[in-house]
Amino acid sequence: MNHKLLDVLVCPVCKGDLVYKKDNNELICRFDKLAYPIRDDIPVMLEEEARTVSSEELDAL
Repeated sequence: MNHKLLDVLVCPVCKGDLVYKKDNNELICRFDKLAYPIRDDIPVMLEEEARTVSSEELDAL
C-alpha cells in the first residue's frame, strides 16, 4: 500500500484517520468501527463494502 496515499485517505463516513492493517489488507476507522477492503492495491472506500470491526479487533490495534 502506498504510504503517500495512506496519508491522504480518510474515513468517508466521519472523515477521521484510518489505520492500515497489512495482514487483513484493510483500512480501519476506529471511530466508526469499520474496515474498508483493499482490492488489487485499490482501497474500496464505500460504506456498504466495509465490514464492522469487533471491539477485540480494535483493542488489538
